[in-house]
Formats: sequence, structure tokens, C-alpha cells
Amino acid sequence: MTWHLAVQEHMVDGDDLVEKFSNAQRAGFDGIELRGAGGGGFTARLPELRKAREAGVVMPSVCVMMDHFIGDFDADRRRSAREGMKELLSVIAEAGGTGAITPAAYGLFSRALPPFSPPRSPEEDRKVLLEELHVLGQHAAVEGTCLWLEPLNRYEDHMVNTLADAASLVQEVGLPSVRVMADTFHMSIEEVGLARSLRDIAPVLGHVQLGDSNRLEPGAGNLDWPALTTALDEIGYDGWLAMECGLSGPSAEVLPRVARLLRGGAEAA
Repeated sequence: MTWHLAVQEHMVDGDDLVEKFSNAQRAGFDGIELRGAGGGGFTARLPELRKAREAGVVMPSVCVMMDHFIGDFDADRRRSAREGMKELLSVIAEAGGTGAITPAAYGLFSRALPPFSPPRSPEEDRKVLLEELHVLGQHAAVEGTCLWLEPLNRYEDHMVNTLADAASLVQEVGLPSVRVMADTFHMSIEEVGLARSLRDIAPVLGHVQLGDSNRLEPGAGNLDWPALTTALDEIGYDGWLAMECGLSGPSAEVLPRVARLLRGGAEAA
């Protein structure tokens, strides 16, 4: 296994990033995934992030925490989301990280719920997303970072639901700085075969987030984690696996169990 384990900053105990990182390492993790707001919010954290980096804290990635995204129906909100993602890409570079995660949208529209027909056609959706991904991919390349596009399940987004959906967009953009982010919780809803889906998009897989079928930590639901980690091994994935999920108990108890599970050790009862 050549990947590294991360846990999002709010999921581990500690008064600051240095203490959180120490506790994460003690639990068997290698890094802290940050959560980033646009509108200057993530930039305002630069003194904190620089201090943490100087102290040895490993912060490989940032997950966007905004209420509008690059696939929004409204042009002004798309523009705001684009600038927010540029901010995340620039700041994570200064923190020593490698990438920022965004979905096409979250909670904007669902074809699985009434009224079922979105106000924009699939062709228009694709055109908008390709434009935004290209602009952000160019910015990421300048910063030496990567933009990771995350598919969400059908109840949370209508544009990009599967790894294949995301891979199609990424491949058309054609920039090494734009890749697919696989979230195992969303995969449990949308993918027919999780391991096969990972193998199918291996050339453009850039990042992985972890959540079991019930959106709790790995091992708390019914996903086949040995099959997933075996598939990642087989495709030569050497990136990060970052926990983005709820916890079934105190982090000091849950996180070591997750690390043992993912690294092939004893599973928790």
C-alpha cells in the first residue's frame, strides 16, 4: 500500500492544527485535510496554516465549504464560486498541499426529486462545467496544485453522479491539473461495482475521500473495504485517502480502528 491516510480537521481532537496533527498521527494517520471557505475566509487562515506547516503539520488537501459552486445556474454565483476555488487552490499551495476538491454543485437540483426536470439541459450543464474546469485547471497549474472534481449522489446533484461522469469531463478538459475525486459514500449509491469503477477511471483519479455506506467511518457500514483497498493497490494509486464522514463514537476510539482496517490490520468489533 503506497497511499497516505488523512482525516478532516474537524474530526480529530485538538485546540489547533499542531495538536490535531499529533493526535491524528497517534491514531495512525499521516495528514490533515482542511476545510476551506471562499470569499477570503481561507486566505484569512494563512498565518495559522504557515505556522502549522513550519511545525511539521502535513496538510495535503482542502475540501470546499461554500453554499454555491461552479455549476450553479446563476452566472454571478458561478463567478463567485470560481474565485473561491482559485483562493483554495492558491492557499493550499502555500500550506504545502497538492489539491482542492469541488463538486459541480451541491443541493442545487436533483433529478430524483420533484420537479425532476432542471432548468438547464445536460448539454448546457456540460458546457458550463467544461468552461469552469478549464479556467480552474489553468489556475491550479500555475499554483502547482490540482483541482479534484467530486461526483455526488443523485439526491445531492444532477450533473455529475458517477466516476465515469467526472472522468468524461476531466478527459475532455485535458489538463493534468484537473482530476477526479472519488468519495466512497457517494460511490456506494451510484456505482454498480466500486472496485471496477475505480479501475475504469484509474488514469484520472487524483484523490479519494472515505465514508461507509451509512456515511459513517470505514467499517461502520457494509462496504467491502478490502476489495476497495485491493483495487487501489492494483491500479497503483499513490495519493491520499481522506476521511469525510460522521463518526460512530469518540474520534480517539474510532480513528485508530479505521487506520487498522485500511492498512490491513484487525477490524474493530
